[in-house]
Amino acid sequence: MALQDVCDFLEILDDSSPCTSLANEMGYMWRTPFEFDRDSPFHFLFPPQQNSRKHKTPTVLSSTLSCLSPHQQPFQLSHGTTTLGFIFQDGVIAAADTRASCKGLICCPISQKIMPIHSHLVVNTSGSGADCMLWERILTREMRLYQLRHRRRLSVNGAAKLLSMMLHPFKGTNVCVAATLCGWDRSGPRVCYVCSDGLQLKGEIISVGSGSPYAYAVLDDGWRWGMTVDEAVGLAREAVFRATHWDAYSGNNVDLFHITAHGCRRRDREDLKEEYYREREREKEKIKEREKERQKRELVEGEGEIYSGHCG
Repeated sequence: MALQDVCDFLEILDDSSPCTSLANEMGYMWRTPFEFDRDSPFHFLFPPQQNSRKHKTPTVLSSTLSCLSPHQQPFQLSHGTTTLGFIFQDGVIAAADTRASCKGLICCPISQKIMPIHSHLVVNTSGSGADCMLWERILTREMRLYQLRHRRRLSVNGAAKLLSMMLHPFKGTNVCVAATLCGWDRSGPRVCYVCSDGLQLKGEIISVGSGSPYAYAVLDDGWRWGMTVDEAVGLAREAVFRATHWDAYSGNNVDLFHITAHGCRRRDREDLKEEYYREREREKEKIKEREKERQKRELVEGEGEIYSGHCG
């Protein structure tokens, strides 16, 4: 308001608006964009129109917006992704694809779905991109404030509980956040899952997103506690690759983080398209090897029949 007074910006209310009859002076904030005064210096979105509303011809856009309530979307949004995190003897592995989609549209092929919170904690996010970015920043701020106040970092379980308590008031709204916290604290490697309705889960293997059923199929078959780092990295890459191969909403690249007691280390981003072609080449080589083995078997069987014929 002080800046408005200095710049001599005055918001003029439209007398023809039904909101002017409200006793609340801020009632104009609840009007639709078409009900704002066109001469206001705050109006930047719509071109100037005639002040008369009685002789205005309705447009397709205005008729569409008039049918929608303030909290209703013109179409239902659907999101898809593949994120996973699991623990093993040498730390925690966090992996995710990089495709951001909206229903049938690929919005961004190189999005960042794994964000470091501090040196020993990263978070995998799936859901609405804007909501995930906002709550990642809020969690980073709260974790930093806790570290400054108490001279120590908050544990992974404590961070999950904090995020759950902050998200719980938004239960039942359009906020869509599914976060997997992967980190190392005094208790060792930890993986926790927090949903936008306040749900909090802990486990050894957690995968979230539309590609998670395919990722779970690989993780359940190949995971074991005594894996080496190379085996864990290969398992995570295989899980994300299989999920992106069968899930249309996941794809493009794979990001991978390895968190230990010394901090988190990021692996170089890999293109899954190249992995797909390498997989096809391996399948062709296997087919050629099976064909060679079959030919050898037929040759040995043919020589055996010839030998038995001579003996007879």
